[in-house]
Amino acid sequence: MVQYQDIVQWRRTFHQYPELSENEYDTTQRLKHILEEHNVHVLDLPLKTGLVAEVGHGDSFVALRTDIDALPIHEQVTHDFASQNEGVMHACGHDIHMATILATTMKLKEVEDELNGRVRIIFQPAEELGYGASYITETNALDGVKAVLGFHNYPSMKVGEYAIKPGVLTSAVDRFEFKIKGKGAHAAKPEQGNDPVIVLGQLITSIQSIVSRNLSAFDDAVLTIGEVSSGSTWNVIADQAYMQGTVRTFDESVRTKIKQRLNTIADGLAQTFDVDIEVSYDYLPGAVVNDDDLTDRAVSVAKEVGYDVTMLDEPLTIGEDFSGYSKHYPSVFALIGSQSDYDLHHPKYDPDERIFELAPDYFVTLIRQLLDE
Repeated sequence: MVQYQDIVQWRRTFHQYPELSENEYDTTQRLKHILEEHNVHVLDLPLKTGLVAEVGHGDSFVALRTDIDALPIHEQVTHDFASQNEGVMHACGHDIHMATILATTMKLKEVEDELNGRVRIIFQPAEELGYGASYITETNALDGVKAVLGFHNYPSMKVGEYAIKPGVLTSAVDRFEFKIKGKGAHAAKPEQGNDPVIVLGQLITSIQSIVSRNLSAFDDAVLTIGEVSSGSTWNVIADQAYMQGTVRTFDESVRTKIKQRLNTIADGLAQTFDVDIEVSYDYLPGAVVNDDDLTDRAVSVAKEVGYDVTMLDEPLTIGEDFSGYSKHYPSVFALIGSQSDYDLHHPKYDPDERIFELAPDYFVTLIRQLLDE
């Protein structure tokens, strides 16, 4: 029988040896070893990293997902289980997630003969890249699934707190990039060049009008420029300029409209200033959308196991590639308090391990109820 200290030890081991997205080789082997030690079947799937395990019997099945990758952050927490991999840290709590879902798996294994169906447990790579879910869905391992369940620890919430909302829970997060190619010249003779910095300035101003002038007042979106650059000295007109940023939306039609406007604005400025503008737009995770009925069931179970439940009024502007499941299958994703003074992706992020007291029981109870339907 899995004990609380087992869960803590799993978490601390994962925390000590974090691995970046698409390089979670040792993490995958460590997970596989733990699962096989407990006689949990691991599916034979064409995955470079990550894995899918299974408990139970029968045709009907639900799925439970955790992410497994870490971030390129130098840890500033001084625990004796701090990261041993220089410049890499589980600063988003995926170590917490793995330990929670491992504990859930072992608890389900203990009652395997009582389950009215199967549970497929997803240990997913590359969440931080925004497309790791696709590696799992492309294996067809979830074809026919009744429901996909997941969660994220949330450091601004206390241990014992739980938050959720039906419908859209998180925003889609996309990345845009502009590469402007003009013609360099001496700073004293601008007429001999095509200054890309002038175009860059126009571009910055123009794209900031998209949200205020091209979208309805009832459409939510955030467009943020994160990086601009051009030139290398003070008295030369550069021949190139660069800009990249992010777009966060909650509706696919708004997402599409913003992409179209970015391209239209770039085309117009390229013609006006006689420069070339290369536009890239990367669709990263879409919006996580919670199924209404599954959300109702999840809230009921959360209260049953002892959580203080908050129903969110508004979606969050964070990205989460659980959307890769909610886009295709009935899904529900919740936030569970992990009580840290520092937020996700911070080098001093330090979640409270008491999150393990309720989270595995929440998932076991929810899964058993769903399989009994």
